[in-house]
Amino acid sequence: MKMLNKMVLGLVGLAVSAVALADPAGTWRTIDDQTGQPKSIVVITNNGGEYKARIQKVLSGDVCDVCEGRFKGKNLAGETIMWGVRSEGGNVYSGGTILDPKNNKHYKVKITDNGGTLTVRGYIGVSLLGRNQTWQRM
Repeated sequence: MKMLNKMVLGLVGLAVSAVALADPAGTWRTIDDQTGQPKSIVVITNNGGEYKARIQKVLSGDVCDVCEGRFKGKNLAGETIMWGVRSEGGNVYSGGTILDPKNNKHYKVKITDNGGTLTVRGYIGVSLLGRNQTWQRM
């Protein structure tokens, strides 16, 4: 009986550890969904349950020559690109907004934390009408 109790406690401990790891706060390498190449280093913070993301470094150069609007020719380091995201429970986070500096447009965002990677989905209207980007934990 003691052995069974230890096994159950061990499994509960592993489950709690897995949930604790499923937190998107940290440093991430973004991967371009069209080229498959690393684009930037992003830091996600948790401020009272609201997740925000800020660009720490752009990997393709100092300024964004392909960006439109206010970001054209600008160094994007320090720019906040995601805000208002909250946990839905488990490993899913949503309810916020993500900015695509390339076209200067805002999208709804849904994040799935897969442990070592995030699936970041930007969309308009319903989640089916959007695209995914993979972010790798650093």
